[in-house]
Amino acid sequence: MKSISYYSIAVAAFLTFALFASYTDANDKPLADLSATHKLPQIIKPVNLNKVFDFAGELVPMDNFDAKERLDRELTENSYRHGKNILNLKKARRYFPMIEKILAENGVPDDFKYVAVAESDLSNAVSPAGARGFWQFMRPTAKDYGMEVSATVDERYHLEMATRSACKHILKLKKMMGSWTLAAAAYNVGQTRLKREVAAQRANTFYDLNLNHETSRYLFRLIAFKEIMKNPQDFGFDLGDEGYQPLNDFAVVEVNTTIPNLGDFAQKYGTSYRMLKLYNPWLISTSLANKSGKQYFIKIPR
Repeated sequence: MKSISYYSIAVAAFLTFALFASYTDANDKPLADLSATHKLPQIIKPVNLNKVFDFAGELVPMDNFDAKERLDRELTENSYRHGKNILNLKKARRYFPMIEKILAENGVPDDFKYVAVAESDLSNAVSPAGARGFWQFMRPTAKDYGMEVSATVDERYHLEMATRSACKHILKLKKMMGSWTLAAAAYNVGQTRLKREVAAQRANTFYDLNLNHETSRYLFRLIAFKEIMKNPQDFGFDLGDEGYQPLNDFAVVEVNTTIPNLGDFAQKYGTSYRMLKLYNPWLISTSLANKSGKQYFIKIPR
């Protein structure tokens, strides 16, 4: 019986070896060996944190391990948003020159342009809560800053106007909160709530605060976007000359009456309804109601 058992084991071992040896790739290499050669062709390295980071000239305390690790998280996660980063870099070539100009004219640090990246990915986005536009204004706040929100007009989608309103709001937050970093946090969570948290926690800076998950990450996201978009090649993004050109080639038509149909209006001026909306996204209907005789400036692409 033992001899039969040993014989059976030997046969089984031989068949097992023969079975595995019979499976080969196109180059007659046993598949059992392929695990050693089929590695992903990539080298993933951590983001370099051995440098000075700041927002609006206010330094990140990199000797604070908590601040350093929170920044590391946002830099690491946002470095690998490949599609979003490429699109934001392309859109930045269209929109940043105008945003930068308005920020500078109003005395707001240039770094606040990254708020529009964090809020909307440089698009006329709509949030689940109803915030709209590049700067994500809620309806009451928009009206507080003089933007019209009606059935046919929503000036939260008017980038120049919304950027000027954002500047007013940021300057107000800076005056209330005392620093640009706290102003950025207040942009996300609201000045009333942030002031309450600062007082309750006896905090002196943003980095001393224990906040809700979104706001705790918000400032670090802004800094991450700044680092990636200022130094795209350091993060593996090489656009070359690619990018979306500014929409600067247009004429302006002044209107102080109702426009019954914007399609007819577009054709009258030699363009299409689609192009009219691309240049004037604040026109949110197929018509323009204007019972008060308000003066509007409509861009007509050349």
